[in-house]
Order: sequence, then structure tokens, then C-alpha cells
Amino acid sequence: MANLNPTDAQLLQIVTGAAPATIADVVAIMQGIDALLPSNDGLKWFNKLYLMVTEQVDTQPPPGGWKDGAWLTHLDVVFAGFYFAAISDALEQNPDLASSWAALFEARNRGGVDRIQFALTGMNAHINHDLALALLRTDDELHLTPSLQSPEHDDYENVNGLLEQVLPVALQFLAAGVIGELAQDTGKVGQLLAIWDVRVARDLAWNFADHLRGLQGVSRKLALAAQDQLTGVIGRCLLLPRS
Repeated sequence: MANLNPTDAQLLQIVTGAAPATIADVVAIMQGIDALLPSNDGLKWFNKLYLMVTEQVDTQPPPGGWKDGAWLTHLDVVFAGFYFAAISDALEQNPDLASSWAALFEARNRGGVDRIQFALTGMNAHINHDLALALLRTDDELHLTPSLQSPEHDDYENVNGLLEQVLPVALQFLAAGVIGELAQDTGKVGQLLAIWDVRVARDLAWNFADHLRGLQGVSRKLALAAQDQLTGVIGRCLLLPRS
């Protein structure tokens, strides 16, 4: 195990404790991470964005409610588990850490990177790398194979719409609304969202999960490796200095 500083040692304890079973558990873990990490740690800003988005989506069901709330809740918890596992892999220097996540962790203490860049780099890794795997695990555990015409896909698309509304507002807050922090250029939010579109990313994750269902063994490993490398490249591009 790596020789961790006190903050990272506490962070590792937070993410390797009891596995979350509910959205409330997920939120509590993220709140613990937020309280622990200092403002100059780039991971704090992805975690803050993820926390804000999770809380807002959880409290904004579509008119009439979710069609399969149990599936959606299970997906949210499983999905968050991949994020917590990525933190553990990074801190323990696991050689299997995804390139998409390495992009964020190798830059988390780099100066000259805006909070919103860290936030979207984490979102990129989590959706483009983790979401397809979370979908497959959720469907396997609940014995489902949702189609594009299923209630589960309808709920998934409703989340896409909510995220399109919530994400720009949350990023604007990170850029300019953090008490005691120097305000950043909120105009960069639009630039970054032009590069990275949450609805497109989530739709591609659903399609990639369907693609992976038909692959086994080496074919699946190669597909996942190619996806991870591409996601890592996108993440590193999101972290480049912007004027």
C-alpha cells in the first residue's frame, strides 16, 4: 500500500467503509469527502459537483414519478460505488486504475486548473467509463435487460433532461459561488459544455452497455480498454489551460 498523507489516509477510510445501500448513504459518503478535502485538491470539485447533482436529481422526479424507481435507485447506488472504488484504486496505486480516472488523479494537485475543469474531468471519467459497467451490473443484479422502449430507459432519459438543466447551474456555482474562493471565469462553463455533452455521453454509455452484453472474454476486454483510453484522452483535454 502507498505511504499516504493524513488526508488521503482518511479519504481511503471513507471510501472503503461500509458499501452504500441507499442514496442517503451515497450522499453521506460524498459529504464526508467534501468536508475532508481542501480547496486546492481537484478531486474536491468533482465530488462537489457529483454531490450537488445527486441531491438535486434525487429531489426532482418527473411529473407522475419514476416508472421504475427501484431500478433507478439501484443504478445510482451501484454507479456511485464505481467512483468510490476509483478513489481507492488511485490511493492504493492499483495498476488497474482506469486511464480515464488517472487523468483526474494525476492532476488533482496541479495549479492553474479551474474547479470546473476538474469537475467535468471527473464527470467524463464516471459517465464514459463507469456508467456502462454500472448499467450491466444493475441489470444483472435485478435480472433485467431493458430495451429502448422500457420504463427503465424512460427514467434514464428523464435523468438526462434533469442533468442538462442542473449541470450548467452547478458548474456556474463552482466557478463563482464558493464562499471564500476566488471567482473564476464563468464563461468557460459554456466552452467546456460545448466539448463535453452530458446527454450524448449518457446515451453512448447506454449503447455501449448493450454492445458489451454481446461480447465475452478478450473481445470485451479490448472494447473496454479502447473506451478507457479514449475517455482518458478526453479527460486530459478537459484539463488543458483555457483562455
